[in-house]
Amino acid sequence: MDRKYELTKNNKMVPLVMMAIGVVAIVMGFMSDSTRTWATLLQNNFYFTAMALAGTFFVAFNYVAQAGWAVGIKRVPEAMGGFLKYGMAGMILIFIFGHHDLYLWTHAELYDKASPEYDAILAGKSGFLNLPFYIVRIVAYALIWIGFTMALRKHSLAEDQDGNIEHYKRSVVLSAIFIVFFAVTSSTSAWDFLMSIDAHWFSTLYGWYTFAGLFVSGLAMMALFVLYLRGRGYMNHINENHLHDVGKFMFAFSVFWTYLWFSQFMLIWYANLPEEVVYYQLRWEQFRTLWVANLLINFCAPFLILMTRDAKRQEGILWVGGIIIILGHWLDVFMMVTPGIMGKDWHLGFIEFGTMIGYLGLFFWSTLRELSQATLVPKHHPMLQESLHHHI
Repeated sequence: MDRKYELTKNNKMVPLVMMAIGVVAIVMGFMSDSTRTWATLLQNNFYFTAMALAGTFFVAFNYVAQAGWAVGIKRVPEAMGGFLKYGMAGMILIFIFGHHDLYLWTHAELYDKASPEYDAILAGKSGFLNLPFYIVRIVAYALIWIGFTMALRKHSLAEDQDGNIEHYKRSVVLSAIFIVFFAVTSSTSAWDFLMSIDAHWFSTLYGWYTFAGLFVSGLAMMALFVLYLRGRGYMNHINENHLHDVGKFMFAFSVFWTYLWFSQFMLIWYANLPEEVVYYQLRWEQFRTLWVANLLINFCAPFLILMTRDAKRQEGILWVGGIIIILGHWLDVFMMVTPGIMGKDWHLGFIEFGTMIGYLGLFFWSTLRELSQATLVPKHHPMLQESLHHHI
């Protein structure tokens, strides 16, 4: 019960090799096509930062809901949140050095009425899409997300040391406040980081759609870490009932993502307004195979794999379902980022997959390092016994 995850030479080496592959892919990318590489960096940095944010959100809403079953796995999403400091540093650097390639609205000539490049639509959005306000928002996201993640982690570890119930009470209050901020920033950050790539287009469902994707990806990653730790002899207190609940979340939010995918597409297709259909027109004409595959992978596969009760309680099936969800939503973010930047000149090769491997290695390294710094069971949590005896 008091065990910490032990970092060894072997389990350090794999993430480091993965990060090295990522560095090679990025260097090769900048040597051949800088715009493509910036797009790949934005896609992967956003995706893994979103999964880390999902970890903090999972911890927070379970505190607010006073859900006892998740206490036994709480250390995993807590550790995932530790990646946020790297991810948000990456988002800031990517914008500072790559904004000209990534975001059309940052081009100054588009706002000069005397310029032949003047864009009346973007000029009308300049109150929101302007460099100073954008940078303020990115910094605010970083401070809010990292600050609450660190505060919740601090109280969780302090509770281990002294068992004071005040740490739990403060965590509930912090979580309630965080969820309010999260409700706003999860949408506005999606507009900033992703939707503003296609700056002429907008969707009122975009924030919800992005949230569903980031949360189900985070759930899948959390499930894989739990299964990995169990396979290494840790977290033996986790039983098939805990796995069942995690599987239910993965199944439910895969369906919820599909509902939002269909709702956004159907309403835009049915209304057939030129300023709205341009988003899907580009993806249908230039990315048709990936666009269809995105729906099949992220809905049909999880739906069929995780539908039954028995499937959600079997480690092997959860491994398969989790990997499919993570790869599927990586493709989903690719479809959100790349068309608006690369258009018909898009690629899907070593630069894209190598960068993904590199970020995955960094995410593994960060999470495993956080797991090694605290016991894997929050031993003084007031609902621990409920989690240890969880049965459904």
